Amino acid sequence: MIDEILGKIPMGFGGAAISGEGGGYGFGTVSEADAEKLLLTAWDMGIRLFDTAPIYGFGLSEQRMGKYLPQDAYIVTKGGVDWHPNMRVNMSNAPQIIEKMIEESLKRLNRPISMYMIHWPDLKVDIRESLSVVKKYQDRGDIKDIGLCNTHKEDLQRAEEICTIKGLQSEVNLFNHENLNFIEKKYLTMSWGSLDKGILSDRVKAERKFESHDARAWAPWWNKKEVEQKIQRVEKLKKILADHHIALTHFALQFIVNYKGIDFALIGSKTIDDLKQSIKLVNSSLDKDVLEKIYLEWTQG
Repeated sequence: MIDEILGKIPMGFGGAAISGEGGGYGFGTVSEADAEKLLLTAWDMGIRLFDTAPIYGFGLSEQRMGKYLPQDAYIVTKGGVDWHPNMRVNMSNAPQIIEKMIEESLKRLNRPISMYMIHWPDLKVDIRESLSVVKKYQDRGDIKDIGLCNTHKEDLQRAEEICTIKGLQSEVNLFNHENLNFIEKKYLTMSWGSLDKGILSDRVKAERKFESHDARAWAPWWNKKEVEQKIQRVEKLKKILADHHIALTHFALQFIVNYKGIDFALIGSKTIDDLKQSIKLVNSSLDKDVLEKIYLEWTQG
């Protein structure tokens, strides 16, 4: 199935974009009708990979994908970031938690899972124990492919003692792109944070306020001082790009898929116009030498 989606549009739909009102990790309210339109438009325009996780809207993203996407959509979901009844987040790769989360994801998606990933490494749990559970569901036919998200070399080596790892996912963007440099073989690669939660789309300004359903309004990882520093760096990059007549988002996406060679840049579009623009930009190649020249001028100048 992976071979069928490779060579298509090098972009995956980021499911956190359609789950904000559900709570957890999300980026603001999207109505049920708009979520349906976004998913179906993405499919109609050639997107075949859809990325989600239970923590995206406390299950809402998975529910919507399961409800509206065709059965042959390639849906990636994850396990290890769970929550308590009071919605307090729990992060554990304990085998019993992974098994519970797989069962819940299968119900929400109402189909076999295309790729199941361990969401984050867990220092308290050997990844081989977690993946033994995942492999059991793969052997049953409930999971087609297995992958790792935010992993490292040691965990990848241990994981491959248990099963074949088909995909790797990590944060890859202009600010942070060293996470997959340890790869020695070819895997299906995906970047989350492709536009760094809006900073590289030039929509995040220092004075911007976020609605309560947007995780950027309250999450500890949204450090205002760091965000302001990134915004200043973006302003410097925009001046360089202006001399080349290249838009910021175009450069940011081409850096991922063209220069870094990532198979799928995951992008969480919240409107049809944004979705269409993102597809256009990932498909509009920029010369690698130009990408490198601009990047070096930005980072070393």
